[in-house]
Amino acid sequence: MSPPTPLASREQAREMRFSSYWTQDLNDVFTDVAPYYDRANRVASLGLWDWFLSRFMSVVGGRPGERVLDVCAGTNAIGIALLQREPSLEVHAMDRSAAMQEVGQQRAQARGLRIHSVIGDVHELPFPDNHFDVVTLQFASRHLRVKRVFEEIHRVLKPGGRFCHCDMLRPANPVVEKLYYGYLRSCLVLTAVLFRSGPAAVNCKKYFIDALQMFYTADELSGVLRDIGYRDVAVKSLLGGMIGIHRATKPE
Repeated sequence: MSPPTPLASREQAREMRFSSYWTQDLNDVFTDVAPYYDRANRVASLGLWDWFLSRFMSVVGGRPGERVLDVCAGTNAIGIALLQREPSLEVHAMDRSAAMQEVGQQRAQARGLRIHSVIGDVHELPFPDNHFDVVTLQFASRHLRVKRVFEEIHRVLKPGGRFCHCDMLRPANPVVEKLYYGYLRSCLVLTAVLFRSGPAAVNCKKYFIDALQMFYTADELSGVLRDIGYRDVAVKSLLGGMIGIHRATKPE
């Protein structure tokens, strides 16, 4: 594996490498995968997808009456899980993909749950300062300008509010990293065949691995959060650092 870009210039390097893909191609990918997104992830994770969600939810918590924002909400897995556990929550979901949110709203409505949906660019959150008790973000940061989004989340959190993050990360161990990418390449081919993916999703295979190779380890992402101004940053690493779950607080 080639060495990762130095941390100080990582965001600039990521944007230079992937900006056109983020702005032009990902909408087509998410429109393609939206109908089978959850099923494909269960296959690719060897059935661990719901376990990842359970581990993340144990970190998120959720107190009666809190206002929660799920950023890059996709098919509303987080919002649904939160409301099933604490129905008094006010849950908002924001995603760039109308197709993903359409599936997510159908899933929520089928369970009798209400999630307020906004379609837009999560780098510019359309909410006032100090507005949410909790903000969540799961399995999307690899496709984002991380510092910009984390700064926006910091802005909309109330003082003392919690930011909970979960994503696939770059393992710190180079042996684990090599095995990880090899497995993911095989999974991407398998799921494309099983679910008859369209050209947009099929053509994203190289980008998917490249984005991980230039992403952060669990400890590096903790440092990004601290640099932005979050406090009480804690992380749980799963599967040798392949998955990281972070929880951080906006200072009082």
